[in-house]
Formats: sequence, structure tokens, C-alpha cells
Amino acid sequence: MIEVRPFASLGHADHGWLNARHHFSFANYYDPARMGWGAIRVWNDDQIAPETGFPPHGHANMEIITYVRTGAISHRDSLGNAGRTPGGDVQVMSAGTGIQHAEYNLEGEETTLFQIWVLPDAQGGAPSWGQRAFPKGDRAGQWVTLASGQGDGDALPIRADARVLGATLNAGEALTLDADPARHLYLVPATGAITVNGIAANARDGVAITGESQITIHASENAELVLVDAR
Repeated sequence: MIEVRPFASLGHADHGWLNARHHFSFANYYDPARMGWGAIRVWNDDQIAPETGFPPHGHANMEIITYVRTGAISHRDSLGNAGRTPGGDVQVMSAGTGIQHAEYNLEGEETTLFQIWVLPDAQGGAPSWGQRAFPKGDRAGQWVTLASGQGDGDALPIRADARVLGATLNAGEALTLDADPARHLYLVPATGAITVNGIAANARDGVAITGESQITIHASENAELVLVDAR
């Protein structure tokens, strides 16, 4: 089963400094048919104005992955962690028993990002935060694991039976991924028009996938792909 969720159909909240699209129910956007996808609970597509951001707020019992598309996001939390994550790179936060953090766009340009929340395998545990650079050149024509709860090499660790993958394709290229039909995959092209097993999707559309043993993605335009494979 492959269902395309067009960008225009997503939940929308424009706060002036934050222009957000919600793939799943979030804050004031509620759709009982879009409460999540397997263990994926949130996928927000955020545009954050310069010199603005999210003031300190708390989270618990959630794995939060931030994929920065353009600009940069600066993080500070109650554990004393601080860092700046630029476009193309990734940060993860395991909220565990509870953590307070703030995220700001301190740049002179708009920052765009995907923020993805995945339900952890178990509640509790000490909170943590980390970030890593993932050069787009390393993802050319192939999947790179950006975050994983399955011990994948240099991927950022999360406490969930899930993987976050990234890839880039030039127009005319194709990429295949073997899948477990029992799992839930969610794919968003950050840029570019693609087909997934022959089904068309455009930039920032969501593609919900389950029951498939393999997916083949063809790029009709240069494309930047982000995919989560979760229970």
C-alpha cells in the first residue's frame, strides 16, 4: 500500500515567525485519520524566520530527530548541551524521563527543517542529545542511515526500532530499498519530483508505505529524500 499525502493537504499553522505544515495531527491540527504512521508520531515541515525560534519547553518519552534542510538551528538544553546544526545535518534528542530545550534560528536567513518524532521502545531512561554532519555527497545515489535504534555504524542513536535514511538522486536516476511488509515507511522528498513504485509524488509530499517488500524510487528532477522505517 502506497498513499501519497500532497503537501497542500497537510495541516497548516502560520504563526508569522513559524510557518509549519503537519503530516500528522499536531497542536491545533487534528485529523483522526492522521494520528501517526506506525511508531512515527510527528513529521513537521517548518520554516523559521531569522532571529526567531522556540523558547524553552519540555519533552518526555519521545525520540526527536531534526533534519535541517536549509539555514541552521541552534540548540540549548537543560543538560548543558549546546550546538548549531546547519543544512544537510541532523540532530537527535532522546527525551527520556524529561528534558527542557530551546531551538532558535540565529541566522540571517530563513531556516527550513523536518522535525520527526518517533515513539520509543520503552519509556523512561536518561535524556540525551547529539548531532552529526552528513555530507550530501556521501548520499549521492545511495541510502545513508542518519539515525537508528538498530546499531547502524556512525548513525546517530535513537531508542526506537526505527531508522532514518537519507539519499540524493539526480534527475533520471533510480534507487531501490528492500522493506519488511509489516513495517511502516514514510518518505518525504525535501526537493524534487519522484515516483515510488510508479506512483508520483512532488517535493514535500508525504508518501506512506506499508505491505511492500521493495520500493523503487525514480527521480524526474534532482531530489533529496528523507525516509523513516519504523515498526
